Amino acid sequence: MPNLERVNASAKQAAQTRFTSLLHHVDQAALHRAFRRQKRQASAGVDGMTVAKYEERLEQNLHDLCDRVHTGRYRPQPVRRVYIPKADGGKRPLGVPALEDKIVQGAVAEVLSAVYEADFCGFSYGFRPGRNPHMALDALHTAIMSQRVNWVLDADIRSFFDSVDHEWLLQMVAHRIADPRILQLIKLWLRAGILESGETYETDRGTPQGAGISPLLANIFLHYTLDLWVHQWRRRHARGRIVIVRYADDFVMGFEK
Repeated sequence: MPNLERVNASAKQAAQTRFTSLLHHVDQAALHRAFRRQKRQASAGVDGMTVAKYEERLEQNLHDLCDRVHTGRYRPQPVRRVYIPKADGGKRPLGVPALEDKIVQGAVAEVLSAVYEADFCGFSYGFRPGRNPHMALDALHTAIMSQRVNWVLDADIRSFFDSVDHEWLLQMVAHRIADPRILQLIKLWLRAGILESGETYETDRGTPQGAGISPLLANIFLHYTLDLWVHQWRRRHARGRIVIVRYADDFVMGFEK
């Protein structure tokens, strides 16, 4: 998309640029692309709306959705929470947003990615365009085999997606994004609440796994709290070689000393 390429070029030119007008990129075409990325068999959110049902009047639905987004009438619905089994016998909470929320989140994430792909570090591989887990493993293999690595730290940030601090996250996003309408949308999604067993709960922390915007918001949070810190620390304080590969909230570091 030429318009997003221009956004990306502007982001690359100046790391301090704050983007004051981005919502106009979330047009009906962007919502249409986001809809096409939805899995047809995905579970419905609290409104019960499926991809197939929404598609029956797709252009009318997207036109109405676009109008509500740009006039400030769009309001996200609570996220339906389900639990899926983990390999260790525990259960992982998974958020199932309403379909329209997934569509708008997908369109906004597409725009924000054009900005943040200019910022993210090369060793970050999770949920980024053109990157996948196999590339992260290849990078890790190359680093360990070709660099002076004598110790390895393998880490998983416990309950990361459930514990992200909303206020800190919004401050981090505001470093680059100054469009108040985009910031308001993110705030609405973070605080939409959780529906579980018929009860709605307010949320003051966390980004629900399953929400289309969550992987990008998680990467932004970890970019500031982990990636940039490691980058500065290994340049200024570390002794010997340091390598790191991160995929979402999992990372591996290799040390010479």
